[in-house]
Amino acid sequence: MSRSFILTLSCPNRTGIVRAVSAFLFEHGCDIGEYQQFDDPVRGRLHLRTRADAEHEVDLDMIRRDFEAVAAEFGMTATVHDGAPARILVMVSRLGHCLNDLIYRWRAGSLGADIVAVVSNHEDLRPMAEAAGLPFVHVPVSAETKPEAEARLLSLVEQFDAELVVLARYMQVLSDETCKALEGRAINIHHSFLPGFKGARPYHQAYERGVKQVGATAHYVTPDLDEGPIIEQEVIRIDHSHDPTALQMVGRDAEALALSRAVRWHCERRVLLTGGSTVVFR
Repeated sequence: MSRSFILTLSCPNRTGIVRAVSAFLFEHGCDIGEYQQFDDPVRGRLHLRTRADAEHEVDLDMIRRDFEAVAAEFGMTATVHDGAPARILVMVSRLGHCLNDLIYRWRAGSLGADIVAVVSNHEDLRPMAEAAGLPFVHVPVSAETKPEAEARLLSLVEQFDAELVVLARYMQVLSDETCKALEGRAINIHHSFLPGFKGARPYHQAYERGVKQVGATAHYVTPDLDEGPIIEQEVIRIDHSHDPTALQMVGRDAEALALSRAVRWHCERRVLLTGGSTVVFR
């Protein structure tokens, strides 16, 4: 039961969709508190996000059941969310700048989500997590133990009832099977030099090439490494005076900004997947 909910949908574009959605909300005693729509002329699809408000408690299970008829008529993929903060599990390795930023925004109430646990393949960031009152789970990973470690990860996602997994500079490549198990509910962050500067010491490679912009990309996790649907990117201009250490510092700022925005937009149900891309209602 809730006094408001968020409806998101995607479907082939045709006349009558907005009228049908508006009529449905009216018939169920709801007002439109927020509304965003995108008509994709290339793919011929419509994407919509609306927050519906009511003066009375609304049975969301009933809303979902009743909306099935509208969805079937227009070939919609639709979801109804209660608007409560999403539960997220954060995965880290040794670098703490993204975790620190997420914790700050969570405690300030601006993340749009509740961090429920921190999981890491190293012990380095335990003090940061525990200082924030968060459970910290150490899951070491080696080539030999990778299958067991990923099974443990998936069990922790279930144990903590986490809706979203955030790879906040988690320096392990997830298997195809785990990526598929977390499809649409795992976000990763990487420096935008990829694929131009792959491998070790990317900022040193960038320095040698005289880059003029440092950036970061937040995207959904897929079996194709660092090539999932992009949610957000941040770019910061730099110049010749930035040595590799300065480049790393600027890059970490970009990573924290892009990741926190992507997490917030996902948790506020503002991101709709469309093929290998996204529609983001900011």
